[in-house]
Amino acid sequence: MALLMGTALSLSSSFPPVKTQVHYPPHSNINKQFFAPQSSSSIVQIDSIHLDDPHRHRRLSTGSQRRVLPVARSAVIAAAMKTEPLKIMISGAPASGKGTQCELIKEKYGLVHIAAGDLLRAEVAAGTENGKRAKEYMEKGKLVPDEIVVMMVRERLMQSDAQENGWLLDGYPRSLSQAKALEDLGIRPDLFILLDVSEDILVERVVGRRLDPVTGKIYHLKYSPPENEEIAARLTQRFDDTEEKVKLRLQTHHNNVDDVLSVYKDVIYKVNGNAPREDVFAEIDSALSSVLEKKAKLDSSSMAADDAVNNGSKVR
Repeated sequence: MALLMGTALSLSSSFPPVKTQVHYPPHSNINKQFFAPQSSSSIVQIDSIHLDDPHRHRRLSTGSQRRVLPVARSAVIAAAMKTEPLKIMISGAPASGKGTQCELIKEKYGLVHIAAGDLLRAEVAAGTENGKRAKEYMEKGKLVPDEIVVMMVRERLMQSDAQENGWLLDGYPRSLSQAKALEDLGIRPDLFILLDVSEDILVERVVGRRLDPVTGKIYHLKYSPPENEEIAARLTQRFDDTEEKVKLRLQTHHNNVDDVLSVYKDVIYKVNGNAPREDVFAEIDSALSSVLEKKAKLDSSSMAADDAVNNGSKVR
């Protein structure tokens, strides 16, 4: 029987990395399967396998040395295949605790945290092409067009760290047009987290906020008061942290977020943001863990389906 020759790379700790020859049938469509020796934790990556072996062993020729490797997919799935990383969007009204939850998510899951406002300022400061275009509008006191910000977000999401570790898109998209633009680019989250906080609590959180101009630390007169009278005396309040203005901001937020949610209704995860931050994160953590488990099961099912197809192939 005519056999084609492939190559493989041994990663065994007991054998140095060497290129090896692999015999496989000409009609095999298997590519880069992973196997391990029966009593070893080493991994061997091969381009194809010898399907006509009745004992389901894969014979690898390494010059004067030959090794026989039994199939052991389940033992090496974790090492050979990394589950697709998380893609998460999070939205919440001003003072919903979104910033705190983003920090907790980033710390546990290692996602790349991307906030459109920070990204816009960084692009302008760096003088990138998108940054220069955005600066022209900002200097005229105009809103930066969606197409510019969307391209900034897209380019950031395409960078290697976000692709490898997953991403957490903070407070974006904020409008229906932005959400549709991301959809058109094929950018869609696994989960859209919505922090749901009652308006009375949001108003209380915002109106009570104070800034220490010396340290930059944010305090709250009720929930996180200053440590001493000296700090309390120098605290300042943002001009728009008044009840009247925060209610206007909340109305704008609610109008926009309702439109955005229509795009992501099948992946929305609403969290009770009135609860303590530890409880809020526990709920988010559970949801993210479930998404990862589903991804792992899908990957495993896909691999099993590939095996079924490949094992059913007939050698001609």
